[in-house]
Amino acid sequence: MVLLTQLPPEILHHVLSYVAPEDLARLAYVCRDIYYFVTANSALHQAIYLNSLDDPPTRDLNWVQELQDLVKLKRICASKDPDKESHLGFVHDTVTRLLKHAAHSGARSFPSLTYPRSRNAQLLTEAFDRLDNRHAFFCNSTLFERARGSFKSIYHRPLARKLTPEARQQSAKLHCLYGMAVLSHGRTRSSRMYPFACSKVYDMREYTPLTRWGPFADDGTDSVDWEKVEAILIVLRANIRSKGLDNFPIFTNFWNTPFPGSWPNSYLPLPLVREISALDAQDPYDVAGTWLRVVCFLDYNDFFNYNFPGSDEPPPDVPRPALDVGEATRLILMKIHVTRIEAPEPDDGQELPVVYFEGFSRSLDGSWDENANSDLRGTARLTREGEVRWTTFSIFGGQERWRSEGIQLGGIRSTTVVGNWFDKDYDPAGPCGPTAFWKISDREPKSDDKQVLLNDFLPIVDGYEDEFDDDNGDGDEDVLPQYLDFEFFQVGD
Repeated sequence: MVLLTQLPPEILHHVLSYVAPEDLARLAYVCRDIYYFVTANSALHQAIYLNSLDDPPTRDLNWVQELQDLVKLKRICASKDPDKESHLGFVHDTVTRLLKHAAHSGARSFPSLTYPRSRNAQLLTEAFDRLDNRHAFFCNSTLFERARGSFKSIYHRPLARKLTPEARQQSAKLHCLYGMAVLSHGRTRSSRMYPFACSKVYDMREYTPLTRWGPFADDGTDSVDWEKVEAILIVLRANIRSKGLDNFPIFTNFWNTPFPGSWPNSYLPLPLVREISALDAQDPYDVAGTWLRVVCFLDYNDFFNYNFPGSDEPPPDVPRPALDVGEATRLILMKIHVTRIEAPEPDDGQELPVVYFEGFSRSLDGSWDENANSDLRGTARLTREGEVRWTTFSIFGGQERWRSEGIQLGGIRSTTVVGNWFDKDYDPAGPCGPTAFWKISDREPKSDDKQVLLNDFLPIVDGYEDEFDDDNGDGDEDVLPQYLDFEFFQVGD
């Protein structure tokens, strides 16, 4: 019988390439020959990596280090160590790297699922399925620390060390990439995170020229403030759930699914015959198409009384009280197309151009709201740290009224754009609020950019096609009035 160590190197390589990543290190202890074969064998580590995870967009990786970090991450997440949050920096770097290397091609499994199945995302989903892991790595931002100071729970053991601002930002970013915003840090009603997130989202003191009134740091660098993004996601997901919208696949796939396309180039076009216009072909952000948008807002009386309480104004460095007065929610369909592409401005990231777009928005929830139906214009560009920044303007009668600033969670051509909306003149009396939008279908160059057509709706009615009666013949007529009569979404205020 031929011993394993007597096999030709290429056969031994093939056999060992099917070893689980966490078992590779154990092989080194079998014998000296195996030890020398396994140790620092980049080709073997690469083969094991590719058998376990997605094929990354680049092969210029340190495969030994990548596999060792993967094993360490799994070991940390499998541990019951109460101090595992001390590994936050490592977990942040490894998770973001795994997402950066996630699948970026394939076909949609369902019309409403705009990102590919990913082994990387599935591995991370399993790693953070445990409650203690989510609490250790997703719930260490300032927002959660503030909430923990207001209620007690068996989960809220004081941290062994004070986290740095950078660590809090890392925790918030991991939470945002996870996608399913944690709505409670305990098992009681008093542990709800929504009131604390609302207090941050609707506090006008957060909206300054240095933050561009968006989810950016208050230092003029345009760096993303992930704690602001985290608060926005909590508010939006709480409203989506309270309205029952998470029962629809077009919401479930983005708001009730871990790591929902939270990586670059995760967007997948619909499997339709599609021509690309010359301008669209130059657009690195894949702007043109149909987007679904969620906007939340307070009754203005509640908003004003909260921000301008008179003599009870807190100091600048003290947050306002938790806010839980209820919000209105609007669902909006946006259809946009590229109008021009220009070189980046000095304050932008210089790697990609600035893309200008125009279009329109229409209300989807069957409720009349003059602010939901408007023309649109805006831009997509890079920030200096490489994040994708979106700016939109809502236009009524040719005049800009509302503006929004947001960032794309997973990077270029990824999933949801999350940010803040506000008065286009930066009115210090408001109003303002949270918003998010995500792409659901692509633009057909020969279609009417002023109408909503059947193809624009395919992802929205995914799973409910029998209830959507298509009487539009060849699909050239605007289907929106019929759709509103159907009143598919009923969210109310």
